Amino acid sequence: MKEREFIAARAARELKHGQIVNLGFGMPTLCANYIPQGVKVVLQSENGMLNFGPTPKYGEQDCDLANAGGEPISSLPGSSLFNIVDSFCMIRGGHVDVSILGSLEVDQDGNIANWLVPGKRVPGMGGAMDLLVGAKRVVVMMEHNAKDGSSKIRKHCALPLSAVGVVDRIITEKAVFDVTNKGLVLKEIVDGVSVEELRRSTEAEFTVADDLQPLLAEVK
Repeated sequence: MKEREFIAARAARELKHGQIVNLGFGMPTLCANYIPQGVKVVLQSENGMLNFGPTPKYGEQDCDLANAGGEPISSLPGSSLFNIVDSFCMIRGGHVDVSILGSLEVDQDGNIANWLVPGKRVPGMGGAMDLLVGAKRVVVMMEHNAKDGSSKIRKHCALPLSAVGVVDRIITEKAVFDVTNKGLVLKEIVDGVSVEELRRSTEAEFTVADDLQPLLAEVK
């Protein structure tokens, strides 16, 4: 399994039956393909769709149905379409149970920076800030380290913040952390990586849970 799919499959296991879930731009959109069997959630697209499904097969896509990244999504029985104003009323009104987003940086205080890419022109902040403060639970999924090897889980974010103290859980290809009022707690670690190795690749400080578990991604 590719690294991005591994992270998405693990992130999808965060979801519980009956939740309303928003999948952010980029890697989080892959979670729609890995919802565990027996778990029925209502996926919400900030573009204006409620109750969409996994990526359709090539040739079966509808060009009018897309996720936050503009990629095709499938329609499920009971789906509804509406304008973006109504969509953000749902988000800002606190009706989204879980928001899964990508990030450029997260720090040990639960701060997140996920909209300004250094040296690149970006279209804007998008809906990230609304989702970060409007959702009941925020899960961040991302690669553990940047392309230059530096840690993306930092003591303090260096990039402009999207929101302060909102992240509940961080999932990477190496580990799962909970953000608590006492700092980061390592909950899961992938097989083949020791805690000492993880500390060397993580700038942020963290403690280790007494019930530390292996990081697994079950795929249906």
